[in-house]
Amino acid sequence: MALLEVMILSFGGQGGVTAARILAITALNEGKFAQAIPQFGAERRGALVRSFLRISDKPIRRHSSVKNPEIVAVFSEKILKIAEVKANTVIINSKQPVLENCKVFYVDASSIALELNLISAGWPIVNTAMSGAMAKVLGFSFGSLKDAIEQTFSGKLADLNVQAAKRAYEEVKEWSA
Repeated sequence: MALLEVMILSFGGQGGVTAARILAITALNEGKFAQAIPQFGAERRGALVRSFLRISDKPIRRHSSVKNPEIVAVFSEKILKIAEVKANTVIINSKQPVLENCKVFYVDASSIALELNLISAGWPIVNTAMSGAMAKVLGFSFGSLKDAIEQTFSGKLADLNVQAAKRAYEEVKEWSA
């Protein structure tokens, strides 16, 4: 794998930064090199947050933000109204996305999080469900993802997050017009 750059677009509180970290650990578990790069400013719950992920077979020397990602993960369809999404591949939290000029994968991560009661302050926390969908699209094994989630969370919270990731890993679909 050549250097792959991913941008995660989420709202504060949805877990985009945590998802980048989980996927970086997943890549490391598979023998890859990885970087998870959060971009912070004056974020608050509900503000747009960008996180970046780099994955490669070779050591990664680049440490800047990602300018032209090959993949963009969108944690809420509402983000499409406020942020321009340009990438070859988009992975979106949606029941049925409508995007053109790119390859689109979708999963209803919000419903998965709500069903498992992964909620904070009334918001579904979709980080592990979206991590499951992203891991599938990136070609990672579910076992590597499960290990990464268990390194990040513990106890019952780890179990619920593994369930969310497994469902999304199995349910993510490619959209065709």
